[in-house]
Amino acid sequence: MKRLLSLLVSSALLIPAAAFAQGTVKIGTVDMNRAFKEYTKTKDAEAKINDAKNAAKKEYDDRADSYKKALDDINNLNKQLDAPALAPEAKTQKAKERDDKIANIKNMEREINEFRQTRERRLQEQAMRMHEGIVKEITDVVNEKVKANGYDFVFDKSGPSLNGVPLLLYSKDSVDFTTDVIATLNKPGRPSSVSLSPTASASPKK
Repeated sequence: MKRLLSLLVSSALLIPAAAFAQGTVKIGTVDMNRAFKEYTKTKDAEAKINDAKNAAKKEYDDRADSYKKALDDINNLNKQLDAPALAPEAKTQKAKERDDKIANIKNMEREINEFRQTRERRLQEQAMRMHEGIVKEITDVVNEKVKANGYDFVFDKSGPSLNGVPLLLYSKDSVDFTTDVIATLNKPGRPSSVSLSPTASASPKK
């Protein structure tokens, strides 16, 4: 995730010049991208998503193997039906067996396609939900720091502007409190609202 939503980004042009002159404006910066990457919940969420992707791939591969086996059965029946020595009664029976397998394999095709589409959508929704939850939690911690330290403006160091250049061209290290935010986020025992529960599967039955 290369970019995060900018947080509390305000234009310095809106700050009255008189306020600067009087030294009454307190400005802070946060690297939201760094906070996101170094938050332990982000790594946990990525691990959960990867586990869900691997489980989905395994189930898809199992379905694909069953489909291939069914297709091989149909091809074998077609070869048997082409045999000149096959008795009429046996040919009728095998033709019916083949037709039943063809009908079944069409259902398998539909189920495999539905499974793939449904699981991909659910994985995307799960990743988005976790991402939004983590960003909100980071934002809440930043807001706590803003209130506790009396910041008037806070800029996100990681976000580029619409022109593709950094929004914040320069800032003193002393005004950056990203490390403090990360330490608070990763504090042992801190309650978290981020849900890492996997999405329940609603895939079609085999």
